[in-house]
Amino acid sequence: MDDRMHSSTPTSLYVHIPFCKSRCFYCDFTTYVAPRPEVDAYVKFLQREFEMLGSETNQPLKTVFFGGGTPTYLDARQLDEVLRSMHQYFRIASDAEITVEANPGTVDAEKLTVLRQWGVNRLSFGAQTFDENLLMAIGRTHDTDAVRTSVELAKQSGFSRINLDLMFGLPEQTIESVERAIAEVVRLGVRHVSAYWLKVEPGTPFHRWQDAGLLTLPGEDTEADMYDVVRKSLSGYGLVHYEVSNFAVPGEEALHNLVYWRNEPYLAAGVGAHGYVRGVRYENVTRLTDYARMISEGKRPIADDHQVSPQESAEDTMMLGLRLKDGVSAAEFLARHGVPMDTVFADELERLVTQGLIEYRDGVVRLTEKAWPIANLVFEEFVGALTSD
Repeated sequence: MDDRMHSSTPTSLYVHIPFCKSRCFYCDFTTYVAPRPEVDAYVKFLQREFEMLGSETNQPLKTVFFGGGTPTYLDARQLDEVLRSMHQYFRIASDAEITVEANPGTVDAEKLTVLRQWGVNRLSFGAQTFDENLLMAIGRTHDTDAVRTSVELAKQSGFSRINLDLMFGLPEQTIESVERAIAEVVRLGVRHVSAYWLKVEPGTPFHRWQDAGLLTLPGEDTEADMYDVVRKSLSGYGLVHYEVSNFAVPGEEALHNLVYWRNEPYLAAGVGAHGYVRGVRYENVTRLTDYARMISEGKRPIADDHQVSPQESAEDTMMLGLRLKDGVSAAEFLARHGVPMDTVFADELERLVTQGLIEYRDGVVRLTEKAWPIANLVFEEFVGALTSD
């Protein structure tokens, strides 16, 4: 067994901007509330990391994703510096998808002009909900009007590719609240929606409150009903459910995220960023001081890396690929890994087919309709399936 993708040159880049106005109660990402001079310093160090990373690929970047944190916490000058530097050290394909995450209320005409000038053509706003009380309950600093205003301002600035993030399973959230959020999304005319199930992560305020019995969640049955409402409603409005948590008008799928789900390589820059290059998964340091020190010493700011074995990569191909409506093609699996999918995963596939959680038709393995709400049970079947011995 091998992985032919391990010799491929990455053509995607993830950039982490870790700063936020405040930290949400559910967030376990690498984020900081920092003064402006510290943000300025970070921008300079990030530019130097771009210079180091530029030699990792001789191919034009086809997708770039600025995540966080809140990338649009940067002011217009800082955004201009970062994007100018990216173009200086990387070749960018003429038709590249360049996405920037933004919190509602953190964009203005000046910032949007800078983004457009440097080729950013997709925005992703973290709306989460259109319930004012819920926004306060999860620690968001924007209100629902900020979502509407930001989307309209983005459209006026020439952005047609806009995603809205929604969350369900929030404390004391109701199905009616989810339905109202979907109605708002449709009214705003966005063509991509990411809908995420709340997961209470260790180290977050929500986790502490849950341990103390102070966090009232809807419960698994209600949360499953909410997911069903999201799926049926958005599909009814013409958005295809193309990935477990993502819906899009055909042709509006998130190309950068498809790189992850197809288990393809990508570069990563910034504090806490994760990359996957030539068969090695790596993670940058998460402390700003460590990041600054290593960059200053001329070192890549990598905290840890891991050589992915061909067996582990085959497991990843199944777990990630099954997140997609298109599923995993047996022919593509064979071409990539050099072995038949239904040979190396014979037991897992047979078991899942018998349970009615996957279907194997026309050379493609896909989730069944009943598996979507419990997809993690399918993915778990492939964890360590080839590497546990």
